[in-house]
Amino acid sequence: MRLADATWTDAAALETDLALLPVGSTEQHGPHAPLGTDHFTAETVATAAASNYEGEVVVAPALPVGVSEEHRQFTGTLWVSPDTFRANVREVVASLASHGWDRVVVVNGHGGNVPALGEVCERVTRSEDAYAVPFTWFDAVGDHADDMGHAGPLETAFLRHSHPKLVREDRVADARDGASDGWGEWRSHTNLAADVAEFTENGVVGDPSAGDAERGEQLLSLATDALCELLDAVADRDVSRPPHK
Repeated sequence: MRLADATWTDAAALETDLALLPVGSTEQHGPHAPLGTDHFTAETVATAAASNYEGEVVVAPALPVGVSEEHRQFTGTLWVSPDTFRANVREVVASLASHGWDRVVVVNGHGGNVPALGEVCERVTRSEDAYAVPFTWFDAVGDHADDMGHAGPLETAFLRHSHPKLVREDRVADARDGASDGWGEWRSHTNLAADVAEFTENGVVGDPSAGDAERGEQLLSLATDALCELLDAVADRDVSRPPHK
């Protein structure tokens, strides 16, 4: 059930302790894809998993701003600090748990959120009255994950399936021509670039023309199946904390 679409009485009638919290970003995705790509994709995967899961699951509204300062030179990008992001996630999870939805999978669509998200989920599980785990959808799509860049083939394919009207098809060729082949500037296994604008002209990493709607459908299916499997594991897990040794 999408919490934002429900009444409070609908929510009160639910008999579940499972919740999904989509998180993403509002940041540049090249000249062809929308600023909301990361929270659109996260929410789409969360909603699909809730629809396909055998039991009841609450889907919280997506948190649309994340840890995205690396995209700051591109107009429209919004960001918060890792501390603010962690606090936002922690307090929303706490509010979900206060209603009994205390087993929470945070469904992520933005790579820049990953370190902070892992930290906050561990902190919640250790310190709060809830159990939280992170799930980043593009890590859960099998061999397709090797092609993950930024506004490249995977995200463009996903959007062509889920939000086709938001892809500016007449700009895809320009997006491809101005793209970087890979993420960062690497020397001795170290990325020398702090900001995306240092290594890509238009914010794109990878070839967006390599991602069609059929591939996007496959990506959504793979991510949905993986998230449903994770929900089973979270539902069945003994989440009590081990005692001190």
